[in-house]
Amino acid sequence: MSALKDTIIQAFSTNTLTQYIACFIVSMIPLIELRGAIPVAYVFKGMNPEFSLVTGYVIIAIGNMLPVPVIFFFARKVLEWGKDKKVIGKFFTFCLEKGHKGGVKLQEKAGRGLFVALMLFVGIPLPGTGAWTGTLAASLLDMKFKESIIAVVCGVALAGVIVGLACTLGFGAWFGITG
Repeated sequence: MSALKDTIIQAFSTNTLTQYIACFIVSMIPLIELRGAIPVAYVFKGMNPEFSLVTGYVIIAIGNMLPVPVIFFFARKVLEWGKDKKVIGKFFTFCLEKGHKGGVKLQEKAGRGLFVALMLFVGIPLPGTGAWTGTLAASLLDMKFKESIIAVVCGVALAGVIVGLACTLGFGAWFGITG
């Protein structure tokens, strides 16, 4: 077991391509998304000076945005299809109702500023927010595809800046304290 662990650590500490692929995959995982992939990129940068944070950010943003069109066009349909199914019906109904209620509240508060509200919802890195949730909300609110995608892209960029600053300050403080 120790040999396998050493092999994995060796692969991730020196192979830049493997590190970029890992960041890409992490950025596509629901709930983790960009918010989890950026700290991983900072760890890889600490392990491998050849790892470029700029390239990592681009790969992470692409990975985070890749599922968005699929979510926009199909998630609502899948949830509506499954809401009357025996095993999954209650959960799917809960997701639809929660998304609809949240969307109505967001729309009431935002009024004509729904674009900005969606961008901030995606961009402020809190649990339960992000590109996946924001795109589903946009779909449930019947927002236009182009408008919602632009809002989500801007939100992902904002989240990237916020998480990047937190990592820079956090890791910088950590390395300053621990040497």
